Amino acid sequence: MFLTKMRFFFAPFFSFCLIVTFCVTAAVAQPLQSTKAEEAIIIDHETGTVLLEKNADQRMPTSSMSKTMTIYLVFQALKEGRLKLDDKMAVSEKAWRKGGSKMFVKVGDHVKVEDLIRGVVIQSGNDATIVLAEGISGNEDVFAESLTQQAQAMGMSNSHFVNASGWPDPDHYSTARDLAILARHLLTDFPEYYHYFGEKSFKYNDIDQPNRNPLLFRNIGADGIKTGHTEDAGFGLMGSAVRNGRRLVVVVNGLKSEAERADESARLLEWAFRSFENRTLIKAGETVEEAPVWLGAKKIVPLVTEKDVYVTIPVLQSERDKLNVTLSYEAPLAAPIAKGDAVGMLKVEVAGLESHEFKLVAGEAVAELGLFARTLAKAKQLLLSR
Repeated sequence: MFLTKMRFFFAPFFSFCLIVTFCVTAAVAQPLQSTKAEEAIIIDHETGTVLLEKNADQRMPTSSMSKTMTIYLVFQALKEGRLKLDDKMAVSEKAWRKGGSKMFVKVGDHVKVEDLIRGVVIQSGNDATIVLAEGISGNEDVFAESLTQQAQAMGMSNSHFVNASGWPDPDHYSTARDLAILARHLLTDFPEYYHYFGEKSFKYNDIDQPNRNPLLFRNIGADGIKTGHTEDAGFGLMGSAVRNGRRLVVVVNGLKSEAERADESARLLEWAFRSFENRTLIKAGETVEEAPVWLGAKKIVPLVTEKDVYVTIPVLQSERDKLNVTLSYEAPLAAPIAKGDAVGMLKVEVAGLESHEFKLVAGEAVAELGLFARTLAKAKQLLLSR
């Protein structure tokens, strides 16, 4: 790793910037030109970096992809102890009669929560979704209100749910970005339950149905999440895959066929894995810069980051050369300074990607000079400034 530094002259309490350029070598990947999806987004799960987006904030019908919002509330109830996997829920006539994809539960039956989860995430059963909604909230309308409230709480600001299954309704919508937020929350909040999304088939009522997610049947590291399709929405998919310990999340919608959905989502993931990688630029506690101190027992204090500066960067060398790391803080820093005091920001900018900021903190404590020494230092500063 090579560092190039540009320094600017500083005076007391003058804003100071340090620009650092990191250069490393790697193999070449080809840039992606376009996608057939009407709406799409790809996010690196760990860093949160958006690698590609197209109409990502455009409202769209969610179809069965919004069943993952229902499952989020089910997982939440399990984690909080309000539900257990072997609890049983009654099948209402409404659930039994619901059209579309089915788990094939029978009216009057009592079905285990774990079976219902599989019936939703593997078989995309509208009937199973309603059973869960009614079992948790009493009726689907009340449950749908909870879906919207939870979505808003997670930052899904452009989503609204009026049913549990994604059944077509003009007031039921989300965006590719919001569904990606949901996917990342599922991964982060409920790792103990996420495995259901990767199961390839489920047999219930003597009917064995395969998972509708085509990515699970391709050797690309996929382990979830959910497909969807309606006439208005087209063919959509929320997906996630892991390669060499790195996880990506993809959402696509508006594709024309099952085959196009499968091929395009796989192509986007393949491109993102090959075109970007994650690197630790600076380790937590590593000295980034030594800042001057005003009226301190020490003349300088090391500046460090509280956590690793771990970022997504392009593999393509010509794009990586445009990576900049900028430090900003008020220099000199006034004593006393406690170890861990926030003193500035470190900003990472990568061409074509959004920037990320990390807090800069003091790596050591610096005591204030005694009264006589402070008076002498101030007098010297006054003389020098004339």
